[in-house]
Amino acid sequence: MAHVLVVEDDPSIRSALIRTLGERGHAVSSAPDAMTGLREALDNRPDLVVLDLGLPDLDGAELLRMLRAVSAVPVIVATARDDDASIVRALDAGADDYVVKPYSAETLDARIRAVLRRSSSPDEEQPLVVGGLYVDPRSRVVTVDGESVELSPREFDLLAYLAARPGQVVSKRELLTEVWRLPYGGADKTVDVHLSWLRRKLGENAQEPRYLVSVRGVGVKLVEPAA
Repeated sequence: MAHVLVVEDDPSIRSALIRTLGERGHAVSSAPDAMTGLREALDNRPDLVVLDLGLPDLDGAELLRMLRAVSAVPVIVATARDDDASIVRALDAGADDYVVKPYSAETLDARIRAVLRRSSSPDEEQPLVVGGLYVDPRSRVVTVDGESVELSPREFDLLAYLAARPGQVVSKRELLTEVWRLPYGGADKTVDVHLSWLRRKLGENAQEPRYLVSVRGVGVKLVEPAA
């Protein structure tokens, strides 16, 4: 049983989620606005947050950024916004998954179970070390040669995914699916842009890579720098 916090302003949807998720074995708490949701998340430490973006006091994407600054709790955005820009913004801000209204209780429950399985994987909690690169998934701390590196939530997720597979070529499609949770193509530029930002913060570039090596037509791999 998981403790799920539902942040949703529509009382009928909120009540329906409390009922249907409760019927599926979850303990459910709720909040009708962003600031109440933030307090609930910090005070009661839920296992997962289901977050609507259209909240009355603050946009849900802003709440997500605030939450990500202080917590690694998994977040599923559940909203009526179905445009690619909103989806990418939410995922870049740190959402673990994104579902579009209307959705079935079965679909949301399956997404909750999948996100919780990923977030509770013991292998993903162990610090990752590749050469002078240190990535700690639990604290979301990154250092290079002992120097701290500040990353956005999505940059961290991208780096951690690659660091967990050192030397393995990972395709952009796999990154979109596993890091951005986008099960469709057409957004390769999103990966390219984030890789560019990540390289810059790691002190390298595509022409002179140290850790992030592109394999033309295949993908990218994270390697230990040559001596």
